[in-house]
Formats: sequence, C-alpha cells, structure tokens
Amino acid sequence: MAIIFYMRIIDAHVHLWDTRMLIYPWLKDIPLLNHPFLLDDYRQAARGVPVDGIVFVQAEVEPTQALEEARWVSGIAGQEMLIRGIIPWAPLEKGAEARPFLQELLQLPLVKGIRRIIQFEPDPGFCLRPQFVQGVQLLAEFGWSFDICISHGQLENATTLVRKCPEVTFVLDHVAKPDIRRRLWEPWAANLRKLADLPNVFCKISGMVTEDDHAAWQPENLKPYAEHAIACFGFDRVIFGGDWPVVTRAADYTTWFRALESIIEGSSLEEQRKLYRDNAVRAYRL
Repeated sequence: MAIIFYMRIIDAHVHLWDTRMLIYPWLKDIPLLNHPFLLDDYRQAARGVPVDGIVFVQAEVEPTQALEEARWVSGIAGQEMLIRGIIPWAPLEKGAEARPFLQELLQLPLVKGIRRIIQFEPDPGFCLRPQFVQGVQLLAEFGWSFDICISHGQLENATTLVRKCPEVTFVLDHVAKPDIRRRLWEPWAANLRKLADLPNVFCKISGMVTEDDHAAWQPENLKPYAEHAIACFGFDRVIFGGDWPVVTRAADYTTWFRALESIIEGSSLEEQRKLYRDNAVRAYRL
C-alpha cells in the first residue's frame, strides 16, 4: 500500500536545533545528533513524502534558553509556511508562578501547547506534585494542549494527571515509549488502554524505531505496538509523528514513514487522512 499522493501530510513531531547558537546538554553524548538540524535539512530528509506542514516540538534546550528557542522557531515560521504550530517548554512545575512565562509565550502566535518532559524525572511522582498539576491545569486558560513525554513505566501516574486536568487536551508522545527492544507488552498495553479511556487524550504514532534495536529493528517488531495504540485510541485520536532528527539514530525519515505505511495496510483513506493530517489539526488547533 502507498499513501495516496494527493493526501497532504502534517508531521506533528519535528525537532529543529542549531547547536551554534543554543545549548542542548543531552546532545553532548550523542555525536550523531550533536550538530545543527535545520528546516532545509528536514525538507531533504522528508523528500518524497508529501508533507506540507509540521509541528515543532521543543528539543530540551538548556531551560534558561527555552524562551529563546521558541522565539527562534517563531522567527523561522514567520518566513516558512511549513511550520504550522510550536510546542515549547515551560516550567509548569512552578504552578501558578509559571503564568508570566506562559504569557511571554502568548506573544508567539503559533504556540499551540507545552511540552515539559516527565520521562527523565527521578521522582516517579513528579507529574502528580500539586504545583505541577496546577501548572498543567493553567494551560486551559491559554487554550493550549500538553504533550505527555514519558516512558512506559510512568503511564499510571500520567493517567492520574490527565484525570486531574479534564479541561486540557493531552497528546501522548511516542505511544509512551514501550520497551520494544525486549518485546515487553504488559503492563504497557493495559495501562495504555486505561489512558485511552479518557476522551481528552490523543496519541502520537511516533518515536517507535528508536525504542527497538537501532541496528536490527523491523516493521513487524513495531506492528503489534502500533496496532494496539490504534485499537485503544481509534483512528479518531492517533497522530503521525516523524520524530526527526531523533529517528535517524535508527532509520532515515522515509524508512520510518514506509514502515508505518506497511503497519496500517488495509486502513481506509478516511482513516489515513485522520492519522496523517486531520487529528493533528484538531488536537493542536492548527
């Protein structure tokens, strides 16, 4: 199966960074990624895939430079129609004290939501701290979503967070990063279904190849995880994400795209349109 060529795709998970002007501490240990990845590089990587819009997702810049990162991308977007939305970082753990930071971001018209990564927090209860919950709840006032970036072991607490924030739209990144490399299934599968029972959550089908063996992954390894996510959320609440350039640790962009094509073989044109475009527009109000 091949995606119908006239379907225009929105990639809802793209990172850009310029290591010459901003600091990304996590890149120092990943030489493959520790150099600039700019919009022209993305276009080259996605050549042959009919992408006509992307959502920029914060790239874990040094927190003191988070506003600068958002403004940098906003400046690029002012000249490049390809960028449809921006999901920056914000210090939501400060609760109500995060409001001034959010008000600064409000000056950037393409900001559609916030991502404050939970995955790397040593405290398993981080996302349930009262101030963090208050910070996430605050997003409803701005009309912004929250991207949930967690590993599979954090799904239960993330589900509790969502229950505490019924007025906020959530977007789960990378199907909650199941341990595909070791073929672990439970409790990821059961906990994902519980999260999907909450109607204000979308799920990105993204970031999967890097959860498998980078050198030996195969589409059939990813397939049961992707199919389960789609079964849980339905085609009304799943969103395509390229996760470029992080995806290049395991595959080039088009290889991941074709792998997903093979996984959803047999889906209808309407279902494909929801996955590859419509749901991103709806979740992020593009």
